[in-house]
Amino acid sequence: MTSLADIVSTYGYLAVVIGTMLEGEIVLVVAGFLAHQGYLNIDGVMLCAFFGSLTGDQCFFLLGRGKGAEFLSRRPHWQARTQRIRTMLHEHKRKVMLGFRFMYGLRSVVPLVLGASGFPLRMFIAYNAIGAALWAVVVGYGGYFFGYALEAFFDDISKYEHWVIGALVVGGMGLWLYHRFREKKRNRTA
Repeated sequence: MTSLADIVSTYGYLAVVIGTMLEGEIVLVVAGFLAHQGYLNIDGVMLCAFFGSLTGDQCFFLLGRGKGAEFLSRRPHWQARTQRIRTMLHEHKRKVMLGFRFMYGLRSVVPLVLGASGFPLRMFIAYNAIGAALWAVVVGYGGYFFGYALEAFFDDISKYEHWVIGALVVGGMGLWLYHRFREKKRNRTA
């Protein structure tokens, strides 16, 4: 039987890169927790999260640059979100560009909208790199220090790490499903 340590040491960093290319908060929190447990190195986790996030958001920006208007027009249920992003960008461009990773449900759409609007590529790369680094450190250390918080409640957290990881994954999926169904319900009533 394959142990958690074997799976994490074989696929852990790759999972962080791939997971953070999308909406990867839960992946990064779990990886931070696993780093606290000694399965991964926290610096390696944050570096992989940085590259995954940077790459994913850059791809969405380039998709927006090439096919953004067409892509968005085929998704009428994104119109309210797209308009909200445009308004936020108009009012707080730099803050939004640095912090969109922290706004649940907007992470993929913001770079797409920026690309479709003809935003300068060099400026996006700079803000994308700074934002990806900030996000990787904050969320990565959040998962890491979550391990310390759990140690305050449990004498030997390693006995419960499978449960903790399972709870984080199920909780993250539950949150994702909640937002997804809420969005669908909102789109049906609009």
